[in-house]
Amino acid sequence: MSRHLERLLQIDALLRSKQRHTADSLAKELEISERTVRNDLNFLRDRYGAPIECTRQQGYHYTDPDWRLPTITLSKGELFALTVGARMLEAYAGSTYADDLRSAIARLAERLPEQSWVDLQQLADDRILFRGGAEIHLDPEIWHKLEDACQMHKTVNMTYYTASRDAISARKLDPYVLHIYRGTNPYVIGYCHQRQEIRWFRVDRIKQLEIRDETFVPDPTFDARDHLEMIFQHEAGGIPLPVAIWFDPPTAPYIRERRWHPTQEIQEHPDGSLTLCMVVRGLNDLKRWVLGYGKGAIVREPPELVQLVRDEVEGMGKSYNTPGVVE
Repeated sequence: MSRHLERLLQIDALLRSKQRHTADSLAKELEISERTVRNDLNFLRDRYGAPIECTRQQGYHYTDPDWRLPTITLSKGELFALTVGARMLEAYAGSTYADDLRSAIARLAERLPEQSWVDLQQLADDRILFRGGAEIHLDPEIWHKLEDACQMHKTVNMTYYTASRDAISARKLDPYVLHIYRGTNPYVIGYCHQRQEIRWFRVDRIKQLEIRDETFVPDPTFDARDHLEMIFQHEAGGIPLPVAIWFDPPTAPYIRERRWHPTQEIQEHPDGSLTLCMVVRGLNDLKRWVLGYGKGAIVREPPELVQLVRDEVEGMGKSYNTPGVVE
């Protein structure tokens, strides 16, 4: 920020205070000459149309208290969009940016008349509600360290909890990119030295993280957008496989209303059912997704996914048929 702009903002704040200010008191407050103060006041009047007057009783003041210095051109609609964005972030527990965004919006709001800001806040609070679902516990320090490591291409050491094995392990990782899936699932994607391949790690499962001094050169064949397009939901790994899933007529409308994958194609059937076709990497998340539709979905291919779903259904049947499991 230039010194002149900073001084104009200080004068603006002083004129809005309840104290009476003269050219002399403004000069003393800003530690500048009275001549400079008068030049700045004239600049505000001539350049920005500031409604500044000086009377014996009030000193220098704004005749229109709703006038704002246009240091940042921001409409009420734009500020409302930012306010709604902050509410959305607040709905997702673990967001490391919510506090910073709220602070930034409050500073921007200083340029709006007070009543306009109050009205926007009330509208956001009363008429637009967000629910984030299950909460996570994200350590802001770890997240910001990963931001730095990705930007500077620094290798990291981390202590990681693997939920599927209920185990803690030490990993050495070259972090390529941070990815937030559906707003509540933060991942770091990078080259795992232990597995010697690109892997995903849930950031909220990282217990400790240390940035190493060594730098890395990202794999030139890795393209984050291509990588993310090929997976289903957030599972990576394996070779791309063609998938076909049939959905019965009652379930079909829920499949039509969304685009589930960039490669998807929908085959409509005369009875109102449909078949969803796509090419994806990783089948475990796809298995869990299919099971969520119960008898309304049947996997047609690949055979590997058919077997995964069949085994899961048989295992569930055995669990519910075991005495004592269901009371």
